[in-house]
Amino acid sequence: MVYTLVAHLYAKDDPTCISKLQNKLIEASQVYSKDQETVSWLVMQSEKDQRAFTIVERYERESSQQYHLGNPYWKTFDPYVLPLLDKPMDLRRYNELDTSKPVKIEN
Repeated sequence: MVYTLVAHLYAKDDPTCISKLQNKLIEASQVYSKDQETVSWLVMQSEKDQRAFTIVERYERESSQQYHLGNPYWKTFDPYVLPLLDKPMDLRRYNELDTSKPVKIEN
């Protein structure tokens, strides 16, 4: 089953910070999407609040994070991103549900 991390980031109220964060997230997606056992590494920006960003990291399994954390790029990410944020990152971990089989819905 796919293991998923969802991180919510909120940039400082400064157009330069917002632009830097946006570009760093795009770059990170381009780098991390190539990591072994990474299903997808998606970045999004809120359409209503330009300061609000979300990262969705999808891995084949929880242990697949070893490739992500072992990527040398990882050491550049937090030191660059954290000073651009207005509040701490909100990181959540999930196991995706298996939707490949029929289910019976109880009334």
